[in-house]
Amino acid sequence: MQRSPSVTQPTDPARPEETASTRGPDDVPLLEQTLAQNLDETAARLPDAPAVVECGPGGDPHTGRSWTFAELAEHSRAVAKALIAAGYGHGDRIGMWSPNVAEWTSLLYGAARAGVILVNLNPAYRSHELTYVVEQCAMRGLVVACPDARMDPPAIARQVAREGAPALEQLIMLPAGAPGDEPFAHARPGEVAGRAADAAAEEATWEAFLARAAEVSDEQLAEREAATGAEDPVNLQYTSGTTGFPKGVTLTHRNILNNGFHIGELLGYSEADTLVIPVPFFHCFGMVIGVIAAVSHGTVSVIPGRAFHPLDSLTAAAATRATSLYGVPAMFIAMLARPEAASLDLSTLRTGVMAGSPCPVEVMRRVIDELHMSEVAICYGMTETAPVSTMTRRDDTLEARTQTVGRSMPHVETKVVDPVTGQTLARGATGELCTRGYSVMLGYWNAEQKTAEVLDEDGWMHSGDLASMDADGFVRIEGRIKDLVIRGGENISPREVEEFLYAHPDVQDVQVVGVPDERYGEELMACLIMREGAEPLTVEAVREFATGRIAHFKIPAYVRIMDAFPMTVSGKVRKVELREEGAAVIGAAGA
Repeated sequence: MQRSPSVTQPTDPARPEETASTRGPDDVPLLEQTLAQNLDETAARLPDAPAVVECGPGGDPHTGRSWTFAELAEHSRAVAKALIAAGYGHGDRIGMWSPNVAEWTSLLYGAARAGVILVNLNPAYRSHELTYVVEQCAMRGLVVACPDARMDPPAIARQVAREGAPALEQLIMLPAGAPGDEPFAHARPGEVAGRAADAAAEEATWEAFLARAAEVSDEQLAEREAATGAEDPVNLQYTSGTTGFPKGVTLTHRNILNNGFHIGELLGYSEADTLVIPVPFFHCFGMVIGVIAAVSHGTVSVIPGRAFHPLDSLTAAAATRATSLYGVPAMFIAMLARPEAASLDLSTLRTGVMAGSPCPVEVMRRVIDELHMSEVAICYGMTETAPVSTMTRRDDTLEARTQTVGRSMPHVETKVVDPVTGQTLARGATGELCTRGYSVMLGYWNAEQKTAEVLDEDGWMHSGDLASMDADGFVRIEGRIKDLVIRGGENISPREVEEFLYAHPDVQDVQVVGVPDERYGEELMACLIMREGAEPLTVEAVREFATGRIAHFKIPAYVRIMDAFPMTVSGKVRKVELREEGAAVIGAAGA
């Protein structure tokens, strides 16, 4: 891993009590279970309690679907049997390419029950990104969202299967959404069966896929479950790094179950709580901090909609008498901006989680005052740590919850080290934040070298983030070593976008950087050098070129035409300078 120069002096090793290193409490033991065993335990304790509520249009829980914990467990068993019947073996990969729907939860626990690894796919992916992930992990099957007003996932999935993903054997089509989801006029849910004429993979509807569960006995399922352990990989999450395509973070039952469980413990979750989850399930935020934290405590998971809508989320919270609400800061800003919020009864809210990007103090104050979330927490981490490594507590001060990312999670160690020497620094000094413990990933899928660049021989995961730790163990994030751009909680690899824009016939050279943005934290700026004789590209032209080919959040919001890039003496582009200049240009334009 490339390290930036040391910015502070290491501490005196003779005074270890002053080193920037802490370990979270261990009074609540780790769970040595699989995800399915944990669900079954909750279902046995609370069989008739609501587990999942999927709201209808407008965030209305009364027009959607609702499953009890017993029903969720039974649905997951049906999914597991169907996977076995379809020939999925232990360790095979199946992808979920969909917005938030109830089927997400049954597949999450069903795949885990069958020993199959679930691959989380961003529903904004287009063919370029989907093909890469399918091929990189040799995915055998893909569960595909129904078409909507924005895109046609079945058509894209068929194209990927047809044009270069030989391992992809099965496409499973989810049913259409509820009325009001604005499906494509040409969508014909339920008509898919067998091998489609234009596809290279077998196709089935979700209902037809589940019908195959009847082919597998309870004894066969029990045998598969018995062969599945807590240390087995259960989830692949593709995260953008600073170079090239996303890397597949390989997470175990033990990783994500315990992280979700201990987050729920620190939030005080129980069967008396109801959690509204507007953040996407394909992220650890929605899946681990959300669903797994809730299921492990008998808490209700409410899906306010397939995608985030501020008013729908608030409406769902009011209608279900929710006690907890999640979001990245940009989501909370959008919810607070809705004038209808004042007329909704949100008095039952007490807690929630903000994560994904730093939270402004004023936003935190308004969330506490206007949304009644007096115990709201800040979580920090990365997909590679399943994801949370530090977290604020319910009784922490407002200052701690706005200026820090909390203290070490239970059973997790964190330290701040010199980025060059690796030596642990003193409290208050700035260096690279590292994490060690049960939550650290197995590694990147089929990428040993990339794993070795971030995970050292002693088990420490190097975050690439610059941080400091105060005398009480609170961690402050000071910046990033890596060039990763975080836009509204979405990790974006500049190089991936650069490689895409290089394909434009008029572009000679391109550098992509993150620039400050009030709404999303950061936005992308594409700095372009045009080919001789080519007309300068506008933002609109770049958007037209990229729309439908890469995810919408990767399309640059700003375009800057340049004659040359600032370079170091060794010939490397000075991205720091590009970021600073880009921010200044935007600031001057808005002045």
